[in-house]
Amino acid sequence: YVLKVTISRNYVSNIVEYQDFVVHNYTPLPSINNSIKMEVGIEDCLHIEFEYSKSKYHLKDVIIGKIYFLMVRIKIKNMELEIRRRESTGSGSSTYVETETLSKFELMDGAPVRGESIPIRLFLSPYELTPTYRNINNKFSVKYYLNLVLVDEEDRRYFKQQEITVYRLLPTP
Repeated sequence: YVLKVTISRNYVSNIVEYQDFVVHNYTPLPSINNSIKMEVGIEDCLHIEFEYSKSKYHLKDVIIGKIYFLMVRIKIKNMELEIRRRESTGSGSSTYVETETLSKFELMDGAPVRGESIPIRLFLSPYELTPTYRNINNKFSVKYYLNLVLVDEEDRRYFKQQEITVYRLLPTP
């Protein structure tokens, strides 16, 4: 937001000053914060199960989870976790969507074996996050996604994207 002040003077030009200011919308703690558990795979090639401890995070929270390899028949080179922000403005056919990758965090380097488990611990505080906003006046949305990316030795990329909610905590008195 911007505050604009104009001082009108008859004998010389007007004085115009601008001052930026910020409005914080605080959100109460979510009453339900379920964990995320999903299984994904490629038929007869790869089968993984991943789990995040919750689906709603405050701006300075930590994403904690695990990835389990149930079947591995392709040669995986590495695996990373991305935080992506998707902003949409406008409505109908004039909707503009911008997706930005805010972080890439390497979880694993090298080929996993069946039965292996990879822990996840990703701190959100270093990133410039804002709260999730859904459909404000049917014109504006901000959504966040965790994107799990596997890269094989032929540089093919396999990914699974999961939406998360980011909220701002009430200040402590």
